[in-house]
Formats: sequence, C-alpha cells, structure tokens
Amino acid sequence: MTLQLKAVAKDYTVRGKTIRALDGIDLDVARGDFVCVVGASGSGKSTLLSLIAGLTEPTEGLITLDGDAVTGPGPDRGLVFQHGALYPWRTVESNVAFGLELLSIDKAERARRIDWYLDETGLGHLRKSLPKQLSGGQKQRVAIARALVCEPDVLLLDEPFGALDVQTKEDMQVLIRRIWTDTHTTVLMVTHDVEEAVFLGGRVVVLASDPGRVAADIVVDLPAERDLAVKRAPEFVSLRASIEDLVREQHRGHLGRSRGER
Repeated sequence: MTLQLKAVAKDYTVRGKTIRALDGIDLDVARGDFVCVVGASGSGKSTLLSLIAGLTEPTEGLITLDGDAVTGPGPDRGLVFQHGALYPWRTVESNVAFGLELLSIDKAERARRIDWYLDETGLGHLRKSLPKQLSGGQKQRVAIARALVCEPDVLLLDEPFGALDVQTKEDMQVLIRRIWTDTHTTVLMVTHDVEEAVFLGGRVVVLASDPGRVAADIVVDLPAERDLAVKRAPEFVSLRASIEDLVREQHRGHLGRSRGER
C-alpha cells in the first residue's frame, strides 16, 4: 500500500478572490511509514490532511491510495483531530465501537477488536465511562482507538496532542509510537511541534507557505526503539534545531512576501 500525492493543489475563494492554499504537492507514503508534516501557520498542513481524508477535493492533481483515487471519506483512512469529537451520550466502549457499526463484520470480531484496542490504548478499565468523566488525554485515547478499530490502511492525525499539557502530551507521544510499532499502521501526522515530529516520525516533511508546498523531506536517522530520553541525545537536538531553523526560514520568507504585497 502506498499513499501518493501527485502535483496536488488546492484553491479557496475568499471575498471573490482565489487563494491558493497548496501548490504542486508531491508526496509518497509507503506502508508502515510514520510521516510527520510540519510548517508555520498558514502553510496548509490541515488542508493537506483534509484532502487525503477525502473531506475536500483537490483543485489540481491526484491523490491515490494503493492505486485507487481518493474521492471522498472511507474506512481505509482513520482521522483524529485535536479535539476528539466524542459522542457525549456514548460510553468509551460505545464510542470506540461506532465505526464498526458501519462495517459488515460479525459480532465476535467486533467484540475482539473493541477489547484489543481498548487494552492497547489503556482504556479497558474505563470502558463504561462517559466522555465527561475523562481527562483530555483519555479522550484522545478514545478518539485514537475509535479510528484504529476499523483497522484503516492509513491513520491521519491532525495535531492530536496540541491541546494537552506537556506531561500528558509526552505520555501520548509514547503511546502512539507504541501503537504504531504494535499495529504497523501507516501514519501521517500534522503537527506544529518540531520536537514531536522528530520524536515520532521516520520522516519529517516541511511545508513552506504562500502557497503551501514541500520545502524538504527529511529522514529521521534515529533508533526505531525510542523513549523520551532520546530527546536529550545530541543527534536528536541537532536534527530538531535544523528543522526548526528551516521552518523559521520559510516563515520569514512568507512574512517578507506578505509585506511586499502591501
């Protein structure tokens, strides 16, 4: 399975003026990859994820998954947002089960998957709880389990830990890295946090702004087995700094172009 974007562009119309949010995006994500996309605000990170999820259509170019064109949402792509968007009247177990209700699988397989992903995300003891009884991190665990229980080809994460405190965020980073190792699910994650991208990803794609386009596609040459201690390793610190400099450089260029238009 390969997710491919070829010459993808996206335009929006604002007050009668056409704005190009993304332009000429070429990107390949192979089965089992963990790719993180970073960039300054306005670089089109979330727009990119929306296109891959099939929530919007590209103005130009083609998005394919295993050779088939992406024309709308589907169970082959799971999506998790910054805020989990759980159903408040459903229990944890029922929220996780929601996607399975739309699939043709038997009752025993449904129960097996729910149990496995509740355990994998550390939610087994909370299965009968309602969302209002959960912490922010626990809600995101439910959202991740709900996306994964359908066993999609690709898991799409749109800044899923951006609203969490630092400690909970790091706990969730360790969790998603472990889940990726256990399930071998292909992951494409958008984040504004370069440190997070370097810790989680096997590759970091940097988007430039105005319009959004790929400025760099960087291989993260760190051990596959990672814990939080790797963030203090010299090679980690060096790579994080170089990517932060690149993001900053692209943002300065965007600001310079914006001032020139005035």
